[in-house]
Amino acid sequence: MNPDIVSPVTDLSLFHLFWEAHWLVKAVTLGLIACSVWVWAIAIDKTLLFSRIRKAADSFEQAFWSGQSLEELYKSQAAAKPGQSTGALFVAAMHEWKRSFEGHARSLGGLQMRIEKVMDVAIAREIEQMERRLLVLATVGSASPFIGLFGTVWGIMTSFQSIAASKNTSLAVVAPGIAEALFATAIGLVAAIPATIFYNKFTTEVNRQAQRLEGFADEFTAILSRQIDERG
Repeated sequence: MNPDIVSPVTDLSLFHLFWEAHWLVKAVTLGLIACSVWVWAIAIDKTLLFSRIRKAADSFEQAFWSGQSLEELYKSQAAAKPGQSTGALFVAAMHEWKRSFEGHARSLGGLQMRIEKVMDVAIAREIEQMERRLLVLATVGSASPFIGLFGTVWGIMTSFQSIAASKNTSLAVVAPGIAEALFATAIGLVAAIPATIFYNKFTTEVNRQAQRLEGFADEFTAILSRQIDERG
């Protein structure tokens, strides 16, 4: 609210509150609106990503435990799009397995350790892909209320200046300026609340998928270990 505005304002619509606010409050509001849009874009992208990962993992594990040979499964998975949860983990392990035997390795003592390392790297890569842009959600969720509060404090300061200039402390003069100032805090909460909810939701999903990957890695390592013992 500009200090030179001394007449009471009766229009308290959201658009009018934004339009009559101080330029700094407008900048804060626009920034928070942009953050809110970004949060929802990330949320939609992550929802679709985790849906694809779950479907791909379910499909792969069904094929893996169906009794299909590992060689045939490897060929089908290697030709598919990479980065599909347990399928990518399986391909990485089988690639190291085949490379060792095709290279006519004399000793199989370190093969199991190499496969475990390869799967650890694959798990880390998958988790990194799932965690992309989650830091944005955490930042928006924690910082937006304070940014909105900054806009509110600045708006209240200019509102008091307007009150002093008008020399009128009636509610009709005070209310619009206070409403303009609190508008920034409201927008900050609109951005922060969904960001916090989505961050917690997707962090839980990442942990669930990580446990699924680690569980499959342990099972597959046991299978390969038995085959190494048979070949050894």
